[in-house]
Amino acid sequence: VMMMTYSTLTLHHAAGVATVTLNRPEVRNAFNETSIAELTNVFAALGTDETVRAIVLAAEGVAFCAGADLNWMKQMAAYSDTENLADAGRLAIMLRTIYLCPKPVVASVQGDCYAGGMGLVAVCDIAVAADHAQFCLSEVKLGLIPATISPYVIKAMGDNAARRYFLTAERFDAADALRIGFVAQSVPATTLDASVAGIVKALVSASPDAVREAKRLVRDIAGAPITDALIADTAERIAAVRASTQGREGVQSFLEKRKPAWLT
Repeated sequence: VMMMTYSTLTLHHAAGVATVTLNRPEVRNAFNETSIAELTNVFAALGTDETVRAIVLAAEGVAFCAGADLNWMKQMAAYSDTENLADAGRLAIMLRTIYLCPKPVVASVQGDCYAGGMGLVAVCDIAVAADHAQFCLSEVKLGLIPATISPYVIKAMGDNAARRYFLTAERFDAADALRIGFVAQSVPATTLDASVAGIVKALVSASPDAVREAKRLVRDIAGAPITDALIADTAERIAAVRASTQGREGVQSFLEKRKPAWLT
């Protein structure tokens, strides 16, 4: 699976960390049907790869991602309703594939992030941005709306910020992105790689099974009403994980003051 060659991205895999790098810097990493297919494919493959413990989504060039390629968008205006819907569906599947990926995904946002690019960041678990990066949900300026990315962007920045930036298409900087919770950290460009590496190191030192289950836990519990059924569900989850191989090994290794098996 890992031997596949990609035309719009590069894949680097070392020491349990897979780095997926958007590689169309000449168009500010805007996506088209090829890059959408390749991103879907690579995240589906990495999600089931036992050797992958964490994924970094990065980009080449000055921009992280400028959203959809406008030349490609222009072609779509001539599509039939059916073709247009199928196309939007493929973008939705790509976003969902990254969002549901069982592995933790860290976005390394080294430059500007516009429109659909905001969706790419929002589907990652943790985003770190260079402090000079600019963000923009520019769709309404083009007579469009950020529909496909909206479930993820609204989750990432909250209703009020989404209402403002969906409607105004104002640009905002990394400090604002941090303030509204869209990114987890804003750091000087020179320390971006080190900050991402620090987060990745924490991810790969944790139990892989527990990380996968913790990611699923947040997704399932966020926004859910606290009912008897929910409480029962959380009790079942901890009971199952306590009895699991890695759960037992984690507690045992801690008590025996040794490294757990997944680290050796």
